[in-house]
Amino acid sequence: MKNQPTLLHKYNVPAPRYTSYPTVPLWADDMNEEKWKKLVKVAYEDFGDSEGITLYIHLPYCESLCTYCGCNKRITKNHAVETPYIESVIKEWEIYLSLFETKPKLAGIHLGGGTPTFFSSSSLKTMLSFILGTSELMKGAELSFEGHPNNTTRDHLKTLFDLGFRRVSYGIQDFNLEVQKAIHRIQPLEKVKEATDVARDIGYDSVNFDLIYGLPHQTIATIEDTFEKVSSLMPDRIAFYSYAHLPSAFPAQKSFEQFLPKEEEKRALYEKGKEILSKMGYLEVGMDHFALENDQLYQAKENKTLHRNFMGYTTSPSKILIGLGNSSISDIYYAYSQNNKDINLYKEQISLGNLSLSKGHTMSSEDIATRNLILSLICNQVAQWDATFYHQISQSNLEKLLIFQKEGLVQFDESGIQISEIGLPFVRNICTVFDLRMQEKTERQFVFSKAI
Repeated sequence: MKNQPTLLHKYNVPAPRYTSYPTVPLWADDMNEEKWKKLVKVAYEDFGDSEGITLYIHLPYCESLCTYCGCNKRITKNHAVETPYIESVIKEWEIYLSLFETKPKLAGIHLGGGTPTFFSSSSLKTMLSFILGTSELMKGAELSFEGHPNNTTRDHLKTLFDLGFRRVSYGIQDFNLEVQKAIHRIQPLEKVKEATDVARDIGYDSVNFDLIYGLPHQTIATIEDTFEKVSSLMPDRIAFYSYAHLPSAFPAQKSFEQFLPKEEEKRALYEKGKEILSKMGYLEVGMDHFALENDQLYQAKENKTLHRNFMGYTTSPSKILIGLGNSSISDIYYAYSQNNKDINLYKEQISLGNLSLSKGHTMSSEDIATRNLILSLICNQVAQWDATFYHQISQSNLEKLLIFQKEGLVQFDESGIQISEIGLPFVRNICTVFDLRMQEKTERQFVFSKAI
């Protein structure tokens, strides 16, 4: 498309990633523990038996700081922190168990961080054995974890496999040594190959690689080299993310600011990576995600059953996501909540028998309808609506849609909207047209990564 560079420049503006709607900075902050518990009970009664619960467990510790990282983490080499934290997660789950009238069914568990494999296999086994012993795994439940190739051992992989885990996601980011030094994450191909081979040898069904474009010192040549190395291992899924530069929130990112690729150079890195992925046999699954044709994530995309939540794209249909651990976010369809980010405060409140909620949001009927529309666009690039909804679109938003249509990014009418293939890079921008919460708060400034 001849005007692609112009559009990239025009639409490369801060925009939410829409892992939720409303996005976290736009939550009404109208939640307290009593209200949250009541809503959890309602959601459990409505969806718990039929769809089960998905658990996200945040494990925040890392031994060293990766300077590109935007996650909530605590840097320490003191592994004595493991036991008190695991005990807090178990106590938090016990609080939730007291809200359920039946033994809960689990649709999935995901361990994120931080670095989950900072924790010893015995610590992870203690935590997970308790959770699994007080729950019932649903048929097809997906258990997955994020592993650092440098410290994910055979013992980690075997212990988690024996507990039912079948998918592991390795944070690779880039294989170029200069890039790795800049972002303070040095991991040779040999370590990644070892971690991948061991997982497959044990019997893991799915190995995922996380890669990032837009990092310091990246060039077309380094991207080609990285993907050549990736092709020697052929993971089942690849997440190819845009680096989010937010130094005001993550000061360590300032250390390499002068070495970041320019706007058009960054997009060229993505296009080159996407081109290579296509040649390797990977198929695009929503924003930033690619999978082999026989992978469940791609099959969900084809079957229009793909879902998106705070963990990204998922095949799980569950409307209840409970977050355990500091900073973790819960989504129970009728409301959201987030735990306190401060680890000590989180542990203290849990020890007193309270949940450690820092903020939340109660969904209105308008919120739910908007979320469903945005989710449909993010997952399927299409959304349907009726004539009543269409005629309620404000004049200013209708004008934005008409501009998108003129630029070839969308087609829409009284029955719905379809994002074109060339419109896919701009899906976040397109979703903002329907983000009424953000439009209502135009006087406030929000920190979002750039859309492209």
